Amino acid sequence: MTLKPLAIALIAASFLTACSTTPTKDKNSKEPIIFTEPDTTPPFYALNPFDYAAPPPFELALKQAAAQPVTKMVVTNSANSNEKITLETNRLIIPTVNNNQRTMKYAVLAGENEIDITDIDDFLQLVEGKARHYPPRFTERKERKGFEAKLKQVTQELDTLAVRDDASFDILVRAFKASVMARNLDLGSVYTTKSLTYAQRILKINQNDAEANFWFGFGLSEGGGQREAIPYLDKAMKAGVQEAYLSAANNYIALEQKKSAIQILKNYKLKYPQEAVVADRLIREIETQGRWNVWQVLNTPKAS
Repeated sequence: MTLKPLAIALIAASFLTACSTTPTKDKNSKEPIIFTEPDTTPPFYALNPFDYAAPPPFELALKQAAAQPVTKMVVTNSANSNEKITLETNRLIIPTVNNNQRTMKYAVLAGENEIDITDIDDFLQLVEGKARHYPPRFTERKERKGFEAKLKQVTQELDTLAVRDDASFDILVRAFKASVMARNLDLGSVYTTKSLTYAQRILKINQNDAEANFWFGFGLSEGGGQREAIPYLDKAMKAGVQEAYLSAANNYIALEQKKSAIQILKNYKLKYPQEAVVADRLIREIETQGRWNVWQVLNTPKAS
């Protein structure tokens, strides 16, 4: 069951080369070969777990960047040292070291001890829609392979920065989330270890960070640590993370505590009345149809 269907599919990022279609060329044609990427299939998981009705954080950041004044820069083209190019679009820039809070600025180019995180955040948002929770949800095998290949590259890049003792909070958060999703995509047990290490470092810096508690909570739960997950999911719910309610209900289902799961869903319904239909259906299926996972896809019963 898709708990938050979206109206349109996201456009695939150019780096998902495994999803590319093979072009055909007329031997007599002088037109250049143009490689095009297919659209990605729609996300299964909501792109903003904090608030299903709000735009994804990445899209909000892009809007904020576009609204800021632009300081243009003329730089040498890295692909051609004889060519100059003008940078005139703000990008999302975060510090890489010595910063223990979320910090983002908007500029055309990253400076010393900074990184342009725009493309990475764009990709991580795409992956979240498919693999934030376990099991991941892909309908196209080639699409999944493309995501897996790119995620390996992204985790390597983030790990290189996050391994430093003075790695910034922003870097640690992204390395953590990337590792959780790599684990969900079955890319190797090493990602389970990495995700735990990153989570511990993040929560040591800020034990009340809502996003970290949410991700660590459901990550523990979906990895078998349901009892250990409870306090983190509780913190995330109290901090106003909408999807934390569903993850908490899922956690209690795994613990075979149906009454607790149903109570969480009743609280969810009160907190988010616009989700009443979803909550009622989940409660009904837990009680009568043996639902064993909030994210489980069940066929809708036929009307009698």
